[in-house]
Amino acid sequence: MDVSQDPGDAGEVVVPTGEGNGARPSGAVDRWALPIAGALIGLIAAMVYSLAERLHIPPTAASVLALAATAVLTGAMHEDGLADTADGFGGGRTRERKLEIMRDSRIGTFGACALGLSLLLRWSAIAALEDSRSVAIALIVAHGAARATLPAFMSLVAPARGEGLSSDAGQPPPASVAIALGLGIVALAIGFGMSAMLKGVAALAAIGLLLTRLAQRQIGGQTGDVLGALEQTAEATLLLLATTLL
Repeated sequence: MDVSQDPGDAGEVVVPTGEGNGARPSGAVDRWALPIAGALIGLIAAMVYSLAERLHIPPTAASVLALAATAVLTGAMHEDGLADTADGFGGGRTRERKLEIMRDSRIGTFGACALGLSLLLRWSAIAALEDSRSVAIALIVAHGAARATLPAFMSLVAPARGEGLSSDAGQPPPASVAIALGLGIVALAIGFGMSAMLKGVAALAAIGLLLTRLAQRQIGGQTGDVLGALEQTAEATLLLLATTLL
């Protein structure tokens, strides 16, 4: 489970109601639950890693299986959003052309590079943890806290398009934003500890502000693809942070 999307966008947009194209938004009331959905995805991926470990599969291969599990569970929506955002921001000269590229389902050079780097960073971080307990903590925290940033981003950055589900959904209610952020902070504190929680919050805030500025300059706002790119960037950052803490 995850969220619905703009037609042609691959990132998560509205609420945790279902995966895949054509999912309909069911209202902003559920957006606070995005961190919970992410934590469940991380938990299932951790179970896949633990099973692989019990079967004496090497950590490097077990990490690939854990990543594959998250891609299957989300329909690779976030990965596709990252690739589309990289292609649009890197390949278009005008705002209109960038948005057109982001709607294109084909992946170009910028998208392939961004997707490859994301997979390599996340895979290497998981493999470096080696034991299933550390992997479980890292995956649950990274997936949960990364999604906690999405309602806040949607609240701060207006949709780049005047049509589509992202535009129709509107801004999340302040209560949803606050609850989602609170759940993300709790996940960081429990998983990484209080002192490291501050590092995680600072890293997520920096990523959000950087992508906010970039999206506004490139296309004048956010789309589902940009939200997917935010989730992927935040997730990879938190997994890398976990390697220094666990």
